[in-house]
Amino acid sequence: MSSFRPIDEQLAYLRKGSVEIIRESDLRERLEKSFKSGKPLRIKAGFDPTAPDLHLGHTVLIRKLKHFQDLGHTVIFLIGDGTGLIGDPTGRNATRPPLTREQLDANAETYKAQVFKILDEQKTEVRYNTEWLFKLNYEGFVRLTAKFTVSQMLEREDFNKRFNEEKPISVHELLYPMMQGYDSVALECDVELGGTDQKFNLLMGRKLQQDYGFPPQIVLTMPLLEGLDGERKMSKSYGNYVGITETAQEMFGKLMSISDLLMWRYYELLTDFTIAEIEKWKADVSSGALHPMRAKKDLAKRIIADFHSVAEAEAAEDNWARQFQKDEVPENLEEVVIHASDVGSAADGNFRIKLDKLIAQAGLADSNSDAQRKIKAGSVKVNGESHKELHLEAAIPVEIVLRVGRKMKKVSLT
Repeated sequence: MSSFRPIDEQLAYLRKGSVEIIRESDLRERLEKSFKSGKPLRIKAGFDPTAPDLHLGHTVLIRKLKHFQDLGHTVIFLIGDGTGLIGDPTGRNATRPPLTREQLDANAETYKAQVFKILDEQKTEVRYNTEWLFKLNYEGFVRLTAKFTVSQMLEREDFNKRFNEEKPISVHELLYPMMQGYDSVALECDVELGGTDQKFNLLMGRKLQQDYGFPPQIVLTMPLLEGLDGERKMSKSYGNYVGITETAQEMFGKLMSISDLLMWRYYELLTDFTIAEIEKWKADVSSGALHPMRAKKDLAKRIIADFHSVAEAEAAEDNWARQFQKDEVPENLEEVVIHASDVGSAADGNFRIKLDKLIAQAGLADSNSDAQRKIKAGSVKVNGESHKELHLEAAIPVEIVLRVGRKMKKVSLT
């Protein structure tokens, strides 16, 4: 395909953010053949539909798929509805509870709706691995499993750890790497992408392709994205995630909370900018030519525009500035209605409000005691003014703008 970029340019773009390419010399060779023949490479990444929504950590792989797509190669978004019945044991210290077919199908539909925010739907091959896994008859299944030994499976770090700790390993879990490897055989992949934690499974694909007479696929691993705390991997269970179905305003606020150091990591893994462009901006920040907050705002808007729109990203920035830089009330502020009797009582012709109860019921604190801690810490503003008292007096009905830390809501007391 004549539109392919020069090989060194392709490699630089594909290498961006990656941890390891096994082997880069093989990738160069296949890119050269592809360039000469005009036949695109076949690139895949698999996603088991074990949860209904994705966060930015999941999009690291999807964006690398896009980079291959940008270069004219065939991208396969593989939905592991077959492997999902087993459940990926990677990083698990216990057997994962199996999902029902109905759960897997429902989750798969939400995945398709979300990934095409990044990938070009018209140029993406969507496949389900039940297409070939369910067609493996008894003989085919036995012949596949015969290619591996139990000791090979126990070389895998998490299996080995559980075995040494005498924790149960179900037999079906040992099948997972084999099934993922067989996906590469069925799809005749040139390259498979995965996180660093998937390396064992990805190498299974290389081995199986050789056993079935195919050239072994190139393995490209990507890092696990750090969450908002900059320490642990992004995960809903850690509460340090940015969901791609969250509102533009929620995403902007979360992204503005990351450290300046983590900002460059996000530029590298969550955007299509080249390393050269990112390095230039880093140099501009170091020299004072570019303020780090400006760079962070631009990053947040860039990411949000992928999942919403440029207009919504601009509006999110404006509202954030009103709320945290100009100390103004943002437009479209979320409003909640609370019955006054639920948070206070009449006193001396006025109404005495228990501020901790009001904050908790407005959803700005986890509990009354949590709200009390925030009040005492000086994290609470009432109508733009700092408030450290546990009570508030007002005439009912009244509207109050409550700000707790970075969160703000309009409360209507009736």
